[in-house]
Amino acid sequence: MKYQRLSKEQLEELHQEFINFLATQSITAAEWNEIKTNKPEVAEEEIDIFSDLVWEKVLSGAQYLEHFSKNQIHLFELGSEQMTLIAIKINNETIDVTTKEGYNWLRDNLLNDEVVFYNASKAYSDDRNLDKFKLIQQGANITKGELYHYFDRLVQQNEG
Repeated sequence: MKYQRLSKEQLEELHQEFINFLATQSITAAEWNEIKTNKPEVAEEEIDIFSDLVWEKVLSGAQYLEHFSKNQIHLFELGSEQMTLIAIKINNETIDVTTKEGYNWLRDNLLNDEVVFYNASKAYSDDRNLDKFKLIQQGANITKGELYHYFDRLVQQNEG
């Protein structure tokens, strides 16, 4: 397994897609029930293969990731050749941007000396989707990129 098995809840949400996946392998509902009962290891393998296929599709479509921690925000744009990072660090231990109050403080104090912006770009390894998956495992979430673009414009305005 390349990524991570989908949770029971995720598999339930993708029930129809899983049925279609089994159908592409000519496995009927009756055969699937027999496999689950008599060959649980084969059933596990099928779930793992399906999970990897779902992750591949999701990761291939992901264009932005966000990761929030107490005093940092990492915003990633996932380009075709490289990922670009905008990092915001708050050098004030009393501010926690994972809370509404802390986030509001950041919004109101973007030009404060305690707020530091960093930019970086990094080429992907040989496996672009695995690079994205590792960031998700570390706590990043797939987004539409609104926050990335907001801070990208802000950084460009302050550089120019």
